[in-house]
Amino acid sequence: MNFSNETAGVIKTDALIIGGGLAGLTCAIGLCKSGLKTIVLESSDSLGGRARSWIDPQTGDPIDIGPHIFLSEYPNMLKLLKILGTRGRIVWHTDQFITMVRGQNRVVMQMHPLPPPFHFVPSVIADQTISAWDKISNLKVTLFAMQMDEADVLKLDHVTALDFLRRMGVTPGYIKQFWAFVSIAIMNVPVEKCSAGALMRFYRHLIGHNGYHIGFPSDGLGDMFAPQARALLEASGVRILLKSGIKGFIGDAHSATGVELDDGRRIEARFLISTLPPQILRRMARDEWLKHHQVFRDLDSFHPSPYISNYIWFERKLTRHRFWAQMYSPHNLNCDFYDLSNINRGWEKRPSLIASNIIYSHRIADMSDDEIIRSTIRELTAHLPLTARVKVLHSVVNRIPMAISCPYPGIEHKRPATRSPVHRLFLAGDWTCTGIPFSMESAVRSGWLAAEQVLTEIGRPRSLALKIKETEGLSGLVRRFTKTFKV
Repeated sequence: MNFSNETAGVIKTDALIIGGGLAGLTCAIGLCKSGLKTIVLESSDSLGGRARSWIDPQTGDPIDIGPHIFLSEYPNMLKLLKILGTRGRIVWHTDQFITMVRGQNRVVMQMHPLPPPFHFVPSVIADQTISAWDKISNLKVTLFAMQMDEADVLKLDHVTALDFLRRMGVTPGYIKQFWAFVSIAIMNVPVEKCSAGALMRFYRHLIGHNGYHIGFPSDGLGDMFAPQARALLEASGVRILLKSGIKGFIGDAHSATGVELDDGRRIEARFLISTLPPQILRRMARDEWLKHHQVFRDLDSFHPSPYISNYIWFERKLTRHRFWAQMYSPHNLNCDFYDLSNINRGWEKRPSLIASNIIYSHRIADMSDDEIIRSTIRELTAHLPLTARVKVLHSVVNRIPMAISCPYPGIEHKRPATRSPVHRLFLAGDWTCTGIPFSMESAVRSGWLAAEQVLTEIGRPRSLALKIKETEGLSGLVRRFTKTFKV
């Protein structure tokens, strides 16, 4: 495809997508058959963003930036993988939902074939690690969540989840057993720092569907979408520029016309789609945008939640389980563990390769890699005593500056719309206003939404983003009944 004026240091295009992660690649796929000349800019030397993978030089094994999961009830990500031909490479965890461990004690949570929210009730009743009164104390919160809509999410946004749960009468025991884990594992912040609205939105979805399954990439996560997206896009004439960071945007107080690259070249475009994380977009935003538009000033409120991901190769197999999570304790480092030898395609006879996540890792920023690995092995040994007698062959510690933006109180109000107040500039990324928690699903949905906006601008409107599913079962009946009376 011919991009004019490049020799003069200026590249002209129709659509410029800044960022080659999930949001950017999804947006590009949404536009690739539109007839628009499109460029994808990526500052690093590979595509994938915060979901990328690489090959460990010592073992030759694929390594993700950190182990991630898929959810069967998150349809936009599954739509993307279907387009790319890799949906069948998800390994679904269908025999149970999640196994929680404390030492050698295990609590298996299963989804039973009952109408929501009763699908979890048999597992909750069977859990002997917590009293009946603790369980009953959560009923009021569950009933509240069944009635919630997005307006309620925003009403609760300025309250911490811990304060809200206490106000609703949830006991300290149930907060510690359930809510503290959900907050750190899903929202990536402690329950005392999490927006009640953000956490309750997730809970509303969890208790509103009984078809949830957790899935894992059968190979490296980035290999599930990045190479396939690149091949599809380049075959469609989309230009992908790697190692192409930007110095800033070109435009005026109310419009964007392009970007200046680090190497001094300029790209001018009819439409710009920024998938930059909020803290980077804040640095790149023009002073006039900050002065005139609250959306850009609000970027200061977004803070990254860092995490540390460990990979440990053992000399022999430790377990036949794929995945488990530790019950919350402020003394634990790791939240969840994965034995990739029981997940990755063709690895069934291999020794264990354990991956784990240390979420919201500010507290151990000063720990050395060796200290982190030793502590992780101690936590593994508490659950799998055999670990103490098995030789470690190799280990890798990934320190990731940002998993997602922290859903601190007030942040839901500041998630921006796809169409920015700056003419011709659209925003995408998991932190934008997608109606779901910060996640891969949110990133992909934001990419579809951005493509929709651009297609509308050129007079070729098309529906790409899949709608958020309505709650089902009794949860759905209560929701519809409440909605009728609110109207």
